[in-house]
Amino acid sequence: MCGIVGVVHPSEARPVQTDVLLQMLGMIRHRGPDEAGIYTDERAGLGSVRLSIIDLKTGQQPISNEDESLWIVFNGEIFNYPELRSDLLARGHRFRTETDTEVVLHLYEELGPECLNDLNGQFAIAIWDSRRQVLFLARDRVGIRPLFYTRRGHMMIFGSEMKAILAYPGVQAEIDPLAMDQIFTFWSTLSPRTIFREILELPAGHYLLMDKEALSVHRYYELRFPAKAATGGERCQDTHGNGHARDLSTCVETFRDLLMDATRIRLRADVPVGAYLSGGIDSSVVAALIREVADSRLSTFSIAFEDPRFDESEHQLRMAKHLGVSHHVVYAKNEDIGASFPAVIWHTEAPILRTSPVPLFLLSKLVQDQHFKVVLTGEGADEFLAGYHIFKEAKVRRFWAKQASSEIRPLLLRRLYPYIDGISRANDSYLRRFFGYRLTDLDAPDYSHCVRWHTTGRTKRFFSRDLRHAVEEAGEYAIAYPSGFEDWDPLHRAQYLESSIFLVQYLLSSQGDRMAMAHSVEGRFPYLDHRVMAFCNQLPPSYKLLGMTEKYLLKKVAAQWLPEDIWSRPKRPYRAPIQSSFFGSGELDYIREVLSEACLREAGLFAPASVSGMLRKASRGAPLSETDEMAFVGILSAQLVHHLFVSGFRTSPPIPRGPGLKEIHREGLESTQGSHGKSGRRTQD
Repeated sequence: MCGIVGVVHPSEARPVQTDVLLQMLGMIRHRGPDEAGIYTDERAGLGSVRLSIIDLKTGQQPISNEDESLWIVFNGEIFNYPELRSDLLARGHRFRTETDTEVVLHLYEELGPECLNDLNGQFAIAIWDSRRQVLFLARDRVGIRPLFYTRRGHMMIFGSEMKAILAYPGVQAEIDPLAMDQIFTFWSTLSPRTIFREILELPAGHYLLMDKEALSVHRYYELRFPAKAATGGERCQDTHGNGHARDLSTCVETFRDLLMDATRIRLRADVPVGAYLSGGIDSSVVAALIREVADSRLSTFSIAFEDPRFDESEHQLRMAKHLGVSHHVVYAKNEDIGASFPAVIWHTEAPILRTSPVPLFLLSKLVQDQHFKVVLTGEGADEFLAGYHIFKEAKVRRFWAKQASSEIRPLLLRRLYPYIDGISRANDSYLRRFFGYRLTDLDAPDYSHCVRWHTTGRTKRFFSRDLRHAVEEAGEYAIAYPSGFEDWDPLHRAQYLESSIFLVQYLLSSQGDRMAMAHSVEGRFPYLDHRVMAFCNQLPPSYKLLGMTEKYLLKKVAAQWLPEDIWSRPKRPYRAPIQSSFFGSGELDYIREVLSEACLREAGLFAPASVSGMLRKASRGAPLSETDEMAFVGILSAQLVHHLFVSGFRTSPPIPRGPGLKEIHREGLESTQGSHGKSGRRTQD
């Protein structure tokens, strides 16, 4: 795992200053504290900070191919790299290291962008072809690893985090009004948009090519589901895509084998590997699988909450005892969540509407303190096996819509959200109004999510007049639905939206990569193995959501390894306290500062009078509604984003020169369209 940066001028000889690369790398040193390296020639500069996990001795980046015409910096892991390496050796490639990074480079040399289809992993790749002056950037299928870029004329600047791009001289952050509108609707921006104008993210499942004439972005992977007619068929696929009877027992066996192999290859590392243990079925299955395929004793890590409404430590300890693991717990006090919030926003680089990332930030610190660099987690199971309540909600609403005048059918929705007081305690009339939004609009592509997005959108009532006007001026935007979307089963349409927006754009970023890498920890996700995702996507809907039983297939598999009181537990979403975290024991100083009338007017994002009213209400202990709590977190985090990145951006110390820095400088390169050949001068410190 690493952090990468780069500056490229394909159309002209314009050497990149070493000090600039070292400054950019200094902003993301937390992603790779072990080693650093840079490469420069007359048109390009690449940089890497490394968290050493595979090939600890010789894997320092940047790395070249045999004739030094291709150079790579790489963030991530390729879990099938031993198999790919063997094939490349048979094809005549020569290796200087034992890393997966070098495997990616030689595979690209062999296949070009088509190499991405062979990679089983999580990655952000940058390869510079110094002969042809072509830059290749790529991101894994579901965007586990981040990659951002901006253009200044014919110059490309890229990095694993936006703060590295902002460290380039002359690049300044400016908040994008449409990005604010999207975050306060979907909880995230819609890729490739980011919170900052003119800084884009490379979308998940895409690659980018830039040469002296043009820049182009290409999709190589897209989540797909079968048409409704196909879901009733009699065949499903195994790990190799071969057909099998679609009976439940066969699918249970195939899924178990797939998940076990996905877990096994994610244990490949030259450092110890641990696991997160939430107390739910997803992470418990992963931990149990590690015990099945690994020889050494497993260490697990969990979050305990001060507030019993959010705490699941009883189930975590029950599972840890059952597995016989070495278990470690971080106790997330309400005051710790509030105090750590600014640091979390420095790492998310975007406004958020929940405090849920903060305990994960504290958890990764615990992992780091225990000297672990890698953890396996259960992300992805809820999206690909229909574990969230939003899937049940959509199913009940469709059932209700068949008799829209029914007063009984909407009452089924009351039992879905017992943890949200505004719903669980609401009278029947309010329940019908709340969930009846666009009730009969059954053919709408966003039917499953329209209630959530409509509810979240109410937080925009705090927007300033200027921001509202800027959003209107910017124009409308739309979700890009894949071809054939309308022919998918309603559950599959809901799964696509939850996976492509909530999972990819928010969960794997603000709660995933950013919180783990803040403390130099790499998360690995067996449920997000592309073979597992493909298998789950083509399953009949009833194998995922049977009646109101979520993750039905996973529960069948889990029964083999977990106690029944763990695998049969109803889904309890991971959440963290909000109001009590910021106002429980006195208001935090930074809140009063960034939400002052002066700071609010400077940022121009929110109406000061409206924010002050909510702040007074929260300060005196009056309970905020679920929507107001989201609004408060969104406002506070957006103000922090403005303070940290727009009005008060400060650079970190650059990477120092010394024994831990690998420097490669080449001069005198000539462009050629012929075969790669060794030339130029290479120096290495």
